[in-house]
Amino acid sequence: MKLSSHEEYGLRCLLQVGRQGAAGSATIPEISRQEGLSTPYVAKLMRILRRGGLVKAARGKVGGYTLALPPGQIWVADALTVLGGRMYGDDFCNRHSGDQANCAHSTDCSIRSLWRDLQGAIDSVLRTTTIEDLLRTGHDMTMTALSGPLVPLHDSAKRGPASPVSK
Repeated sequence: MKLSSHEEYGLRCLLQVGRQGAAGSATIPEISRQEGLSTPYVAKLMRILRRGGLVKAARGKVGGYTLALPPGQIWVADALTVLGGRMYGDDFCNRHSGDQANCAHSTDCSIRSLWRDLQGAIDSVLRTTTIEDLLRTGHDMTMTALSGPLVPLHDSAKRGPASPVSK
């Protein structure tokens, strides 16, 4: 199980827009240059993000894309859903049924419970991580990972004392 390039690049484009702050905006050519992606591909991703309600577009000389909500209110789970969906969805067993119409293990599948548990763990991280959290530097994210589970910025007051590694 892995993220598609569509989801990875879409999330990266969303972060480029978020880096502009509340007063700034990012154009498709700017995002394309920053991410090393083709302009048509960035345009496609931004269209998906706009239709999903995550970014707003403005035309004109000072136009570009801005976040539709503050970065602390955009959950990574929502962004990935807009960009492509969950890793393990309800149709997973139908897509992996071999050469039969239905999976041979549809009544008693021990693997299905593993995928559901894994998706639940992934969902719990994605539902508690915002774009604001991802706008931190890579160093900040690494130090957070070393000191314990990811604590969103908007809940930073709940974080316990810093670990010895981060001092």
